[in-house]
Amino acid sequence: MKKLINNPTDYVPEMLAGLTGAHPELVLGGESRRCISRAKPAGKGKVGIATGGGSGHLPLFTGFVGEGLLDSCAIGNVFEGPNVQSCIDAIKAAESGAGVLCLYGNYGGDRMNFDMACEMTEMEGIATETVLGADDVASAGPEEAQKRRGVAGIVLVYKVAGAAATEGMDLAELAGLARKASAATRSIGVALSPCRVPTADAPNFEIGDNEMEMGMGIHGEPGIWRAALAPADTVADEMFDRVTAELNLSSGDRVVPLVNGLGATPLEELFILYRRFAERLNQKGVEIVSPLVGNFVTSMEMAGASFSLMKLDAELERLIKTPARCPFWSVA
Repeated sequence: MKKLINNPTDYVPEMLAGLTGAHPELVLGGESRRCISRAKPAGKGKVGIATGGGSGHLPLFTGFVGEGLLDSCAIGNVFEGPNVQSCIDAIKAAESGAGVLCLYGNYGGDRMNFDMACEMTEMEGIATETVLGADDVASAGPEEAQKRRGVAGIVLVYKVAGAAATEGMDLAELAGLARKASAATRSIGVALSPCRVPTADAPNFEIGDNEMEMGMGIHGEPGIWRAALAPADTVADEMFDRVTAELNLSSGDRVVPLVNGLGATPLEELFILYRRFAERLNQKGVEIVSPLVGNFVTSMEMAGASFSLMKLDAELERLIKTPARCPFWSVA
């Protein structure tokens, strides 16, 4: 497993230097020097949206800072949550007088450090609300949905929340909307090969050349089952059935599908999967809105894909379609 890197410990700072150099609409700052924010901050009185997470998942999380999306992001080392100071930096960078929504994935280290950062910034007069992305149906059953990990579905929640914040929604309403969007979103992933973090000597897990694992997390967390690799349509059908099982879809419903590559899967294979997901939605009479296919949440060089669906109502659909722009996604 080969990597184009220099010193492994310089992986994140060198990546951030390249990202901000290529995209001058983003700036790196804060006391931690691990906070990305918009070079042109939103106007006064807008609720800010801060996120955060470990490196190794681009475009998530940093890549979705931009107009109509996120205001700031705290960045950790590869597969490590951001530290408390970077979370404080992100909250302060997002603040423009109307409070800050902290919207991030449901992982223990991220929760602990953002919770501490919220307490500390609230003592300085910054109001905060927290909403967690918890869309991975493979990580816990519906009776324990609050334990689920946040994966690619959080990108759709970013879009909804970012659009509403730009329109002037206040902090309490925005938090309620983000919770509604998160509750309407489900995801699942499948892994075909492992990845290796730059400072490690070995891949983060092993899997046979002819094997796949259904439900594996984006850090290599165990999935639901492991078996011989199956044809794409067979894999897609199980992913579809697991994701739609809790969304209670019926004819006439409208959804946003997101087919996401984990880093080493060709776009061609993602479109093969999308073709099957679209067929299944059409069979149900469910209408597809603004489909997304590409690399939105990766896991270094892991091969595999994830499938997310957001079930729409009129409000969510309008906000999904509202123009937005960031380095990795534009909605015209």
